[in-house]
Amino acid sequence: MRGSPFYFPTVDAPVFTTGVLPATETARLHLILGVEHALNELGLSLDEAVNRTADEIEAVLSGRQLAINELGKELAERMARKLSLTQRKIWQAVGSYGTNVPLGEGVAHFCIRMLTLRGIVCLAPRSANKAPFVLLGDWLGRPLPQVDPDSARAMLLRRYLHCYGPSTRKDFAAWLGVFAGDVDPWWTTLADELTPVEYDGNSAWLCTEDLDALRSARETHGVRLLPPRDPYTQMRDREIIVDKRFHREVWKTVGEPGTVLADGQVAGIWRPRTSGRKLVLTVTPFRPLNAGLRRQVREEADQVAELRGATAVRVDFADSAG
Repeated sequence: MRGSPFYFPTVDAPVFTTGVLPATETARLHLILGVEHALNELGLSLDEAVNRTADEIEAVLSGRQLAINELGKELAERMARKLSLTQRKIWQAVGSYGTNVPLGEGVAHFCIRMLTLRGIVCLAPRSANKAPFVLLGDWLGRPLPQVDPDSARAMLLRRYLHCYGPSTRKDFAAWLGVFAGDVDPWWTTLADELTPVEYDGNSAWLCTEDLDALRSARETHGVRLLPPRDPYTQMRDREIIVDKRFHREVWKTVGEPGTVLADGQVAGIWRPRTSGRKLVLTVTPFRPLNAGLRRQVREEADQVAELRGATAVRVDFADSAG
């Protein structure tokens, strides 16, 4: 989750802000790896730096929309005024966060991320190449509802396990962006609702209320064209959902394709390209697709075309991968 923009219903915002925010400063540092060295140079703790950023954010951002670089620069200038002379020299010197970027400005960037989890700022929709931050209260016209941190963490873990269970503390930590040793505040809060199970030869956990659904799961039929980085393909069970020889086709460092989910199995990949208002999808199957599945792929492609505003769509089936 760290640093990435996500959309979710406003009513769920406490789950994905308060519920994500780690309970200890050590765990919060793990969530935003890369700032600790700079803080040590400045003689500041993370919480001190975030609190100082929070003190200045309204004066800088009220009634405005600023991209991270603009916002970080103005915040850093205001925050520098309240530092000691020694700290200010370190703060204003070029750091390791970018060419000619002062160290303090880089620290402010990290702190802004933490302010999103405090429910103070959020991202507004992109405009051209700009992803602006706004005060959350300005954007919604009201503050977020206050939710007890333990309750918010319980809701987050409950949703995670409902989607990805059976799972482990290590897997949850990787999904959240912290270390495995950091997740006790989430796990212990939900302890009475969890059941241990044996999964893929290892012990894992599931929400007790989901046990019946797991035991009575039925085979699925039909086709879905999943987008790149769909939640279904982004978790720890890659060995189970995709034959290992196709892993490099599905999970690429840059330019990941979408996946074809056919009768409950990842059966290929797809890539789009446009020609005017026409959308062309190239489907590369991992196994032969019968006529019925190919027809369903074309029907799904119609939905993708509508979503992308295309007036026509063509599906090309390439030779099987591997």
